[in-house]
This record gives sequence, C-alpha cells and structure tokens, in this order.
Amino acid sequence: MDDHNADAGRRLPEGTLVSWYGDDFTGAAAVMEVLSFAGLPSVLFAGEPSPEQLENYRTFRGIGIAGTARSRSPAWMEQHLPGAFKILASINAPIAHYKTCSTFDSSVEIGSIGKAAEIAAPILGGDWHPMIVAAPEIRRYQAFGNLFAAFGESTYRLDRHPVMSRHPVTPMREADILRHMALQTSMRLGLIDIADMAEHGIARAFERELGNGAEVVAIDIIDERTLADAGALVWRRRGKRTLALGSQGVEYALIAHWRREGLLAREQAAFQNPRTGRTAAVSGSCSPVTARQIEWAGRNGFSPIRVNPSLAVEPAAWKSEQERARVEALDALGSGSNPLIYSALGPDDRAIAEFREAVAVSEKSLEDMNAAVGHGLGAILHSIVKRTGIRRGAIAGGDTSSHGSTALGIFAFTALAPIAPGGGLCRACSDDPDIEGFEIALKGGQIGQEDFFGRVRNGGSSPQ
Repeated sequence: MDDHNADAGRRLPEGTLVSWYGDDFTGAAAVMEVLSFAGLPSVLFAGEPSPEQLENYRTFRGIGIAGTARSRSPAWMEQHLPGAFKILASINAPIAHYKTCSTFDSSVEIGSIGKAAEIAAPILGGDWHPMIVAAPEIRRYQAFGNLFAAFGESTYRLDRHPVMSRHPVTPMREADILRHMALQTSMRLGLIDIADMAEHGIARAFERELGNGAEVVAIDIIDERTLADAGALVWRRRGKRTLALGSQGVEYALIAHWRREGLLAREQAAFQNPRTGRTAAVSGSCSPVTARQIEWAGRNGFSPIRVNPSLAVEPAAWKSEQERARVEALDALGSGSNPLIYSALGPDDRAIAEFREAVAVSEKSLEDMNAAVGHGLGAILHSIVKRTGIRRGAIAGGDTSSHGSTALGIFAFTALAPIAPGGGLCRACSDDPDIEGFEIALKGGQIGQEDFFGRVRNGGSSPQ
C-alpha cells in the first residue's frame, strides 16, 4: 500500500476519480451533487448502465449507479450487487464507494451494509476499506465511533434521534456504528477516534488498526480539519483502488483534502437555474421533515393532494386512485397552483398504519407494496409532464425517488443546482423526448429546509 502516488505532480490524475453504488436513489444522487458542485462533473445512472451508455460518460470525473439495496435482503444483495460492482470495477476509478445513508440505516435483515461490503471487497479490492459516515456539511458527526445527527436546531446521538430511532423499517437502536456493523459482518473492524487523531496523528492510528488486523476502518469526523485528515488518509493510502464505505462524507473528505493541498479550487461558479412558472411534486416520505415541507408548500403556492397508499394492494383500485390524483393535479396547474401529491404527512399519519394493515391482510410483501406506491407516484408525475409539458418537478423519499424515477423513464442524471445538501436539482437523461432534459430534485426524508419545494420552484434560490 503506497503513499507516494497520492499527490504526484501536484495535480489530480486524469479520468474518473470516484465510482460509486448508492444503496438508495437520493443517497446516490447526493454523491453526484457533492462532486459536481465542487467542480468535478459527475453522472448518476438510474440502474446498471448499458456498455453504450457508460461509454458516453467515460470522461466524467464521477460515475455512479443508483440502487435499492438499502431496502433489500441479503439474499437479494447476493443476486444483484455483484453485477453492479463489476461495472464499478470496469470503470477503474481509484476510489470505489459503496454509498450508505448518512444515518447508517441498515439491519441484519434489511439493507445490510456488512453484507454489501463482503460482496464488494473481492470485486473492488483494496488492502483496507475506509468507513466514513460523518459529514459536517449535512450536520452528521462521529465521535468515539458514535454517530450523531441533527434534527431541527439540536443534534442527537443516533439511538436518541427523534426520527432515526423510530424509523419504520430500520430503527437505529445503536449509535456505535462498529457495534451496529458487527451484527452484519464477520469482517474485522477498526476505529480511528478523535483522541487518536489529536494525540498520535491519523497515520499512526491507522497503522495500529491495520496491525491489529482491521479490514474496515471507521474514522471519526467532527469538523473540517478531521474531515480533511480523513480524506488525506483515504487518498494517500488508496493503492491501485480502494473500496470505501459510508455516506457522501467520503467525497466531502476527499474534496476537503484536495482543496487543502491545492489540487482542487476552493471556489466554484454559482449553480442556479431560473425560477419556473409551474412545477409538480410527489412524496412517499413518512418523515416529519417532509411533513413540514408539505405544510409549508400548502401555504406558499402549492396544492397538496393526498393519495391513499392502502389501495396499492389492489391494482385496479390503485390505478383509479392515481387517476383521481392526476385529475386534481391538472386542475391545480390549470388554476395557477403547483400540485404536490403525497401519501403520508409525517410518521404518525394514520395512513401509514392503515397501509401496513392492508398489506398484512393482502399477504403481499411490504417491499413490493412500497415499490408499488413509489412507482405509482412516479407514474402520476410522468402523466402530468406528458400532458402539460412542465419542465421541473420533485420526488421526496429515498425509495420513492428510486421507483418514481423508473416510472418516469429516466436512465441517468447530471447535477444542475443545489437545493439542499443531498437534495439538488438534476437534469434527467431519457430516451423519452418529453422527459429528456426534465429538471428534477430528489430528496430523502430528512433532507432540506422547510421551504424545500419553494426552492425547487425557484431553481435553487430561497423563495423568501
């Protein structure tokens, strides 16, 4: 594992610097945004690209694949992830990244990060695997191996976080990410904590962990300095190629190091698109953050339209519900408002319990029915775009973004303008001429300020 190839010639190497697989759609898009808005043009494929599609984007500095592993079983991962990882290997970027949620959403049964790492390591290689989950830019911090995340004006240890401790699928009951990870993998785990970094330096702490047999090394990050130190370690100890695990903190760390060393300009041209007269949005998010955003939108030029997700268990009823929502959305646009179709308003919405009850009675899988809701919301948006010709929209919810984008017929995205960290405005690439060039923002449940949908309408600027 060499250290001399890192900053050779005092410039970044040519070609693709980072390839990544995102375990959900919005998380994958967050990596593209971090790289693009730092001046490193990147593309995100909405699934495994064809050889021809990949070839068209070979000159991009970042190339990613959006997946759904966050909501999948280990058996699904064994079947589907090797193909995606082989594509990443063919790109041959020095950093190959398995992108996880910044709140490490996962369990042994669903979205196992440990299982994904075990599948990826033999394909993507590397003598060690850095794990960077913290990202101060989006108010995620790690200290002594414990992950903290902001909510509102406060910051919480993850197992006490008002949202993540109550996540409906993967509630985080353990803030120590190595303890959490150890339940999912037999890979040997190590930690470089903030005391190590302050007292001994990150390089010495790293050598100790490697000497102890660690294969995956988690790195504490609490501020810009520790972020750049982590990026320096990853870049300088990358060897021919390194598989990294974690959030977009991996890219934030690399960029912080590159900027500190003068390998990348600190200032980039402002990214902003013009305000649009009409937009439409759909939401399958159950987050209280999204709930407040929907409520704000309803007071500021949007028309919230509720759909009943319980009807998804019966295809005919669900199709009829989609048609009702579509008609209401078209009426809203005709009257000068912006439709926002949603399935729930926060985690305590009765619609969530009713949906789960309907799925249980139907004996269909929750995974399949969640996909049906997400695809249905995307189909509504697709119909609105085809009917009206509007050129901007938004999808809220990680899984909803994945399934909704598929319904829209989008095969790739490039970044246009920041809306919120991890939820930017993108340009859609599609074989459908009505969707090609469509501007769309994809956001996870926890992402964005209260006026998120207004910022989408305004092309990135505050609506205030």
